[in-house]
Amino acid sequence: MRILLGFLLGLASLSASPASAQSLPLEPLDHIVAVVDDDVVLRSELDVAVANIANRFAQNPEQLPPRNVLERQVLERLIMIKLQVDRARGTGVRISDAELEQAISGIAGQQGLSVAQLRAQLNAEGIPYEEFRNSVQEELLIQRLKQRISQSRVVVSESEINMALETTPLQGQEIRLAHIVVSLPENPTPDQIRTAQTKIEGVKELIDRGEMDFTAAAIRYSDSPNALEGGDLGWRSADAIPPMFLSVIESLQPGDVTDPIRGPTGYQLLTVVERRDAGAQKITQFRANHMMIGINEVVSSEQARARIDVLRQRLVAGEDFAELAKVESDDTATRALGGDMGWFEDDAWGTAVGNVVTSLKDGELSEPFRTEMGWHLIERVGEREEDVTVASQRNRARETIGRRKADEEYDRFLRQIRAEAFVDMRLQS
Repeated sequence: MRILLGFLLGLASLSASPASAQSLPLEPLDHIVAVVDDDVVLRSELDVAVANIANRFAQNPEQLPPRNVLERQVLERLIMIKLQVDRARGTGVRISDAELEQAISGIAGQQGLSVAQLRAQLNAEGIPYEEFRNSVQEELLIQRLKQRISQSRVVVSESEINMALETTPLQGQEIRLAHIVVSLPENPTPDQIRTAQTKIEGVKELIDRGEMDFTAAAIRYSDSPNALEGGDLGWRSADAIPPMFLSVIESLQPGDVTDPIRGPTGYQLLTVVERRDAGAQKITQFRANHMMIGINEVVSSEQARARIDVLRQRLVAGEDFAELAKVESDDTATRALGGDMGWFEDDAWGTAVGNVVTSLKDGELSEPFRTEMGWHLIERVGEREEDVTVASQRNRARETIGRRKADEEYDRFLRQIRAEAFVDMRLQS
């Protein structure tokens, strides 16, 4: 919840700096600064959002663009939020009260607060709780809309995964990237292309001459939705980076900046912020034998416990676990295998089984223990460290290819709803 909640949660710093808040221009009366289909953006909404951004950069105000440019950037973001929320609701996306309260509880927990304490803090800072609650709900609606778009439009094939693993030169590395975007419309004219190219080349020259660092340049000049975050794209595995960019950044060191790149949405500059090794992926697995006497309408818990006690005594006396399990166990998943559970991670069969198997030594037989299914015995057979790097790489490739395609699809979707919307911006120049 970074984009929308960033406007709101940062108001703590605004209330803590009244002098800077008072320095912002005041409007005598609220008025409309944008009409968005059947909705509007009010001057008060824009002022709150801009004030939050200004306070985030209170120590480095020179990194922000001029006030009129910043207002237009933030207003465009508010417009896109309204369009997404309206589309989500129009397509039947709903957030239940229980989901909303759970999300708010999570936000409070991240700050080390209870919900009551968060509410008190918001109240002390002059933020109406209902306004905060509505903002969280809107962010959840946007997340759910993006999930719906992705699920309906994005498919990752096994051949795509194979190709990514075979052709990715930086396999095993993760890269943190940032970008600056000078966007172009769908079918740009030659003049628009020349203007965009001149702008991106000028930004690159400013960075190369040391007149502005990459983050400041992104905040001031980028057309990307994450411009106000310095263009930060976060950590990405190599297979999550489009091939046309991957070949360019392959040899870059942290801090290096690419030459302008023409992409599907316009011109971009990319920088490598950090690199790190993904490392081998290992998990601890256990192997065990299992026996259960089930509890049902016919067999009570006391009866099942009595039977499992007798079975344990027979095992201790030397009877073979596999032969006994094939005859006596009610566990249909393992009975035919003589109780063999195979190799598994500690929580694969549930918390209760996991707690028991991790507490045993190899060859040790557990005491009877109960779950909602019945009474159980576990005989631990072995423990091993399993290298799942290849499986993890495939899973990561699947996830990252899917995420990349989802981002591309959602970017197209946002362009579409923005183009189709009636937007009348009424900011004074």
